[in-house]
This record gives sequence, structure tokens and C-alpha cells, in this order.
Amino acid sequence: MRSLAVLSLHTSPLAQPGSGDSGGMNVYVRELVGALAQAGVRTEVYTRRSAEDQPEFVDVEPGFRVVHVDAGPLDLAKEDLPEVLDEFSDGVARHLQRADGPDAIHANYWLSGVVGHRLKHELSLPLVSTFHTLARVKAETGDAEPERRIQAETEVIACSDAILANCAAEVTQLVELYGADPTRIEIVPPGVDHAFFSAGDRRGARFALGIGDHPVLLFAGRIQPLKGLTIAIAALAELSESHPDALLLVVGGASGAEGRAELDAATSLVDALGLTERVRFVPPQPHHLLSTYYRAADVCIVPSRSESFGLVALEAAACGTPVVAAAVGGLLTLVDDGVTGFLIDNRDPRAYADAIGTILDTPSFAQSMAAAAAESASHYTWSTTAARLRRLYADLTSRALVNCR
Repeated sequence: MRSLAVLSLHTSPLAQPGSGDSGGMNVYVRELVGALAQAGVRTEVYTRRSAEDQPEFVDVEPGFRVVHVDAGPLDLAKEDLPEVLDEFSDGVARHLQRADGPDAIHANYWLSGVVGHRLKHELSLPLVSTFHTLARVKAETGDAEPERRIQAETEVIACSDAILANCAAEVTQLVELYGADPTRIEIVPPGVDHAFFSAGDRRGARFALGIGDHPVLLFAGRIQPLKGLTIAIAALAELSESHPDALLLVVGGASGAEGRAELDAATSLVDALGLTERVRFVPPQPHHLLSTYYRAADVCIVPSRSESFGLVALEAAACGTPVVAAAVGGLLTLVDDGVTGFLIDNRDPRAYADAIGTILDTPSFAQSMAAAAAESASHYTWSTTAARLRRLYADLTSRALVNCR
């Protein structure tokens, strides 16, 4: 396996995670491609140019290049990106038709999947698809997506030479909701960078952040209805009697069409519950700096309505911080209920508060959870993920391509 083309149309691996459309997928692409480059796979990531000052090529490290492709107005909203898929495809095709073009295409998210599907047939290259989120899964949790997306995902799944799933739950979703061929699904979980995300001194982390010695809860991620920030805030209120000095750190920014409204709803709830002094909103942080916030926290709360994997939960665990999370998607795999954290199978803030309270009120139990979380997370590395994918890419180049036409 010599080289790879990675498609990430709607968001760049160079973007700041935690706001706008930047989140776990940005981390996934950046860390995976970096690990592939270090394993000897020359990789170019194709993303849409969204600012005048973005050069055509950015060499991130040896073997890892980002290519900005012109497609539509710079400030085009995510909801309008389907209208520029052909333009983006044309731009990527011009790059890929070089004599030293890639051996395979890896598309991320449904928009890139549509582009990858077209290029697969035009260039006779194997297509690997990672969806990160699925429209039919989101619809089951109340987040309806356009029929156009559902149809596109169905077509891409039917023609991908390999579909990557983060966990067994995602395999079930792909098969039951989209009729995916299970023989073409590969479970390849993401990793975590243990050079940054590892257990450390909690007091030192709190001192660095200017936080006193009292219970600290953490919510990290984009602020949008899917992520459930208001549940974390309501859970903090439920703890007011037993832990009146508990602090909730919210690290992230508004994301998507409903992000601003969700942030307004969250701040209004903070005011209504009298939590102004106990909830601290922190702007999105450079990815590696999140480790300080994880280490400072007693508990990381992940109350998402759906999660294909849950990198925040994995990074928190790697830092020795127990996680209280929704019992959905990849979180079912990442969180060992009662051992590394707690899984909550409903949307009741009281249930989250009870689980958090158990951790805060039992220091010895919290310590054992922290140790178990760090041990469990130690098995997830980007080098392992890259090695498995390198073998998969190489294998696909020697197979006949799946043909949907």
C-alpha cells in the first residue's frame, strides 16, 4: 500500500475541534492520517476550501498533506453542501488523475461518501467508507435528516468495498437499517494519543485551570441538541443539596444550524436553576489541551442521544476520569458499566446525578474506576488502528471491486 486519498469534504482536519462543524471526526481524520503517514502510507486529505487564506496544499508532516479544493462560496452553510458535490468531485478528480495517484479512497461522512462513490467508478479505485453518524440512527433519536441523505448513505453503503464501524452496535445499525453486507463491514475502533491523554495530577490540573478543590464535572464537545448539554446542567442542579459546591465545566462551542439556539437554551437553564456561579463555559480548546480538563474533572458527562463511538469518553478514560454516559452506540463498548463509569439508559437528569453522586461520595470506588478506565483505554492506540487499516487497504487493492451498476 503506497498511497491513500482521504475525503473530508465538510470539515478539515486542520480545524479547531469543538465548534462549528468540527468535532470527533476532525480528530479521527487528523490522528489516523498522521499514524498512517508514520506507517509509510503517503496520504492526502481532500477538504473544501472555506477561507481565502487557505493555501491549496498544507504539509502537516512527512507523508500527510491537506489539499483545499474550491467548491462553492467560501461561507457555504453545511446544509447547502450537497449542491456542490459535483464541483468538489471534479476538483478532487483532477488531483487523483495524476500518474502517481492513490491506491484507494477513504471517505468520511455521507457527503464525502457520495464523492467517493463517483470517483470509485471513474477511477476504478476501491472505496472505504466511514460514516461517523447515520441519518436513520439520528432519526430514531428525534433528529430527522433529509431523505436525500438517507438515500445517499444507502447507495454508498451498497457500493463500498469496505465499511468501517467503530463498534458492534454500529455494525447492527448498518445491517438492520441499511441492509449492509456484513462481510464487507470491518470493526476498527479509533485510538487515543496517550502522549497527551494519560492519567496525571488532578490538583496540578486544577491549579493550572484556576479551579478550587471541590467536585468538578466536565462536559466537552460541540453544543448542539444531539449532545445533551441541558441534561448535564440539570444533573448538576440535582446535586445541589449533596454537593452545593460542585462545578460544571462546559468546553466547546455552538455547532450546526441549531447550535446557537441550544447554547441560548443552556445559558437560560443555568440562570433559571440558579447555577450561574457553578457552570463555567470555556471556548473550544486545542485538542491536546483538553487533557488538562479531563484530569481536573472527577467525572466526565456524555449524555448524547447517539454516538457512533465517543472519543470524548475514551480520552477522559485515558486520563483516569470516570465517565457517566448515555447507553447508546459506541459508548456501550467504551464504558464498562459499574467498572470504568456508568451507563444511563434514559434521559432523566436525576439518574445522571445519582451515578455522579456515587462516584463523588465514594473516593475508594472512584479511584478504582479511574484506574480501570485508564487500563481499558490503554488498549486503544492510533498506531493499532492505522496498522489494521493499512492491511485492509492493501487487501482491497488485490480484490475485484464491488459494483453497484
